[in-house]
Amino acid sequence: MSNERSVINFTRGVPANESLPVTAMQSAVQAALDNHGQTMLQYGKAYGFVPLREWLAESNGLSVDQVLITNGSLQIVEFLSYHFIQPGDVIFTELPTYDRALTLLKRHNAKVVGIELEPDGPNIEALEQALAQHTPKFFYIIPDFQNPTGATCSLEKRQKIAALAEKHGFWILEDGPYRPLRFQGEEHPSFFDLAPERTLHMFAFTKLIGPGVRTGVLLGSAEVLAKVAKIAENTYICPALFGQGAVYEFCRTGELDKQIERIKTLYAPRLQACLDSIAEHLPDVEATRPEGGFFMSLTFPEGVTNAAVREAAKKYNLNLADGQAFFPNGGGERFLRLPYCALSPEEINDGVSRLAMAIRDVQAS
Repeated sequence: MSNERSVINFTRGVPANESLPVTAMQSAVQAALDNHGQTMLQYGKAYGFVPLREWLAESNGLSVDQVLITNGSLQIVEFLSYHFIQPGDVIFTELPTYDRALTLLKRHNAKVVGIELEPDGPNIEALEQALAQHTPKFFYIIPDFQNPTGATCSLEKRQKIAALAEKHGFWILEDGPYRPLRFQGEEHPSFFDLAPERTLHMFAFTKLIGPGVRTGVLLGSAEVLAKVAKIAENTYICPALFGQGAVYEFCRTGELDKQIERIKTLYAPRLQACLDSIAEHLPDVEATRPEGGFFMSLTFPEGVTNAAVREAAKKYNLNLADGQAFFPNGGGERFLRLPYCALSPEEINDGVSRLAMAIRDVQAS
C-alpha cells in the first residue's frame, strides 16, 4: 500500500548527510581555535576572516580588498540589493531562476525581468530585446548547473553576455555555488574570467562543506565591495568568524579539494540514476540533462500541471516543489525541479516511479 511507503522528498536542494565531512571539520575547528581562537571569538572587520580572505585572494589571483565573506551567499544578494536597487529599478534574471533570490529582489521592490533559459543558457535574442527596453542594474545568472534547471551556459553565450554587459554598462551577478561539481564534460570560463570589470562573482561553501558553516564569498570590484562591507557592518557588525576560521583551516590543509572529489564521486551516480529512471518511467516527459550540480528539471506534457501532480503525488508519499516559485512574473505551471543529491539511487528510482504514477493519475482524471 502507498501509505506504508517511506516518504521521498524531491523538494529542497540539500547536501546528503553522508557527504558532510564531520571528522575533517573537527580537526579544522580545533586547529582554528589553536591558531586563531581569540580572533575568531572577538569582533572583527565586516569584510570577514582575514586569513580566509587572503587564501581566497591568492587562489583567485586577486587583491584582498576584492574578497568579502558573508553569512551565506544569499546575504550577498540582499546586500547588493541594498547597494544597487531603488524601488522600480530593473534587474534581469534567468527564467526560471533561484526562488529565494527572487524573494529578495522583490522585497527591494525591483522590477524583475526574466530572460528565457534554454538548455545552453539564456536566450540571447530575448536578452537583446529586453536590453532595447531596459538597462538593468545587474543580471543575476547561475551559469553552471543552474538552479532550478541544471542547465549550463555555453562558452559562446557567456562571451555574448559579457560583451553585452560591457556595451550596455550593467553588472553580471554570477552565482557559482555548483561550479566545482562537474561530473563530466568540459568546464567553461566563468563570467568573472571573461569580464572581471563587469562581474561580481559569488559562491558559498554550503554545497561543498555544509550549510552550517554559513560562509558565502563575494569576489569583484574593490569599490563595490567596500560599500557592501559597510552595509554588512551596519547589519551585523561582523560576520560569523568562528565558522570562517574553521573553513579556512579546512581549505588551507587541502581538505577542500579532497572533499570536492568525494562528493562528486557520491553525487554523479545519483544524477545518472535520475536520468536513467526518467528514461525508464517517464520517456515522454521533457527533461534537462545536466553534467553536474544538484538539480535537473522536467516539463510536464500539455494539460498536466505541477499543482495537480503535487496533489496526486501525496497519495504515493512523494513530496514535490512548486514549480511556479522559480518564475518571477507567472509561468512554471508545468515545471518541476528535481533535486537528487540527498537521495540514494534506489530512492531516486522509487521516487521517479511514484512521480510517473502521479502523472498518469492526473492524465486519467
